[in-house]
Amino acid sequence: MMFIQHGVTAFASLRPAVRSIVCRSISSASLTVERQTDNSRFENRPPNHELVFGTTMSDHMLLAEWNQDSNWSAPRIIPYQDLKLSPASSCLHYGLQCFEGMKAYKSLGDPSLRLFRPEMNMKRLQSSMERLHMPGSDFDHNELISCIAELVKLDEKWIPYGDGYSLYIRPTVIATHRFLGLAAPTSLLLFVITSPVGPYYKTGFKPVRLTADSSYIRAWPGGTGNAKVGGNYAPTMKAQAEAARLGYSQNLWLFGPDDEITEVGAMNVFFYIFNRDTNRPELITAPLDRGDILPGVTRDSILYLARHWGDDIDVSERSLTMAELLEASADNRLIEAFGAGTAAVVTPTSCIRYKGKDIEIPATGELTKRLCDEITSIQYGKIEGPEGWSYRLN
Repeated sequence: MMFIQHGVTAFASLRPAVRSIVCRSISSASLTVERQTDNSRFENRPPNHELVFGTTMSDHMLLAEWNQDSNWSAPRIIPYQDLKLSPASSCLHYGLQCFEGMKAYKSLGDPSLRLFRPEMNMKRLQSSMERLHMPGSDFDHNELISCIAELVKLDEKWIPYGDGYSLYIRPTVIATHRFLGLAAPTSLLLFVITSPVGPYYKTGFKPVRLTADSSYIRAWPGGTGNAKVGGNYAPTMKAQAEAARLGYSQNLWLFGPDDEITEVGAMNVFFYIFNRDTNRPELITAPLDRGDILPGVTRDSILYLARHWGDDIDVSERSLTMAELLEASADNRLIEAFGAGTAAVVTPTSCIRYKGKDIEIPATGELTKRLCDEITSIQYGKIEGPEGWSYRLN
């Protein structure tokens, strides 16, 4: 039996018999499902080629609540609907919110449904919750994955078929603590919504142009750049609008007096250069040890693949400055550059504006293509990847 009050379970209204199934951690064994009976949203969904990222929602959502008295409630899948929150909820005032981005795929090699490395998303969600000092971060990763798997299977018909198409999954945790003071929350809502999507960029797998001339900084040591929290993204909107006004697709984020390259837009960034000191090709991305770089799932996958292919390439997690990049470009040693993330997978870069001048980069390069092909082939079941990367749902 569901106790729903305007879209979100009113935990305080649960009767004692129902409260007894509340457990310390999320439990898939306690999952209940309320199915959507109205098919109109599905029947009126846009065709695949008209899908706009993040605008079409599928039929169901997953909910679980936490409070300091009883910890996690039994998870529930219910029809997609609006939430009801107190205007005093601390997520609305102090940014006590974190989220994940992951995808489900219809395999092109067999009838299976697949997730891609979901355990990494659960680990990062836990880390983000800990960074915000949210309670309940010790949830069982496998149990939440199992609940998400049931949500995806229930909305299987919403998953578009074909290369570049998938069901985007957005797990989110918000503080529902009704308190205007600044304090760790005493209640949370975890919800998961899904959305059928096509290619993230309308240009598809075509190179994008970046600007590094923004005066804004995305993240810094000791901040929250290594957590997936909403507060990292809202301040980038103005910089993104300014980049678009100048004719560039994204910002290349820099940090420090030496203009160290950190990320691009909302993605990790890679550069493939010929290193003059080692006389070898080198794939470079910013290191995680400073705490200002998001530990991306695609980032980790690229590093693993490049290190295990056995090619004569050095793979480095180190700081790269704009001065070094300019020098490599002037010496014709700048081979390729690309961004990497869940939404876009791999996005080649053809140009970086820096101090009013454009640095042209060959695009799209062979390494960029190979990495994109390898990762997407694993995601869509065309090839077998490393053990555990493809999580089959059926």
